[in-house]
Amino acid sequence: MGAKDQLEAVAAEVVVCKDCKLHLSRKNAVPGEGPARAELMFIGEGPGFHENEQGKPFVGAAGRFLEELLEGIGMSREEVFIGNVVKCRPPGNRDPEQQEIEACAKYLERQIDAIDPKVIITLGRFSMARYFPDAKISRIHGQPAEIDGRLIVPMFHPAAALHQPSLREVVEADFAKLPALIAGEASVQEAEDAPPSNPEQLSLF
Repeated sequence: MGAKDQLEAVAAEVVVCKDCKLHLSRKNAVPGEGPARAELMFIGEGPGFHENEQGKPFVGAAGRFLEELLEGIGMSREEVFIGNVVKCRPPGNRDPEQQEIEACAKYLERQIDAIDPKVIITLGRFSMARYFPDAKISRIHGQPAEIDGRLIVPMFHPAAALHQPSLREVVEADFAKLPALIAGEASVQEAEDAPPSNPEQLSLF
């Protein structure tokens, strides 16, 4: 099965998934979208109000800012894959719970395997925890690490920069590093503490 078919299979399963209680309140599941062989893959936290309405990721204010950030490095959202740790909106935009993240982990893992991106950018602390379970985003944002042979770059969620304007320049500076990472021109350190493979062992904070 090709990458595109694999992604379509995951999406078809996500829209009917009932593996956690988030399905009870969703209007639309949000599997994620983007080309099957995207070089960049963004992993956010979970769908918000607008995403739940449209079934598409990052379509609200944070999505518009993400598009601005991509334009700043000469890219468009059509060139990247955008997904989330959980595929259904947590009620009231609350934080996703560990059981919900675990229930969705299999879908995200299959998407990563199918796309095989050069660089994964985690947006916010919940997606960061997948790869850096004991780190603080304020300390490691923008610092690429190689984990299991793949480049992972933790970044602040675009919504954080909208709520805290002082973070906007920080996020823009982190994004400016991406072209060199894609081209293999930036130095990358091995992660000191690789995260557990089992999502049940993830430590959220």
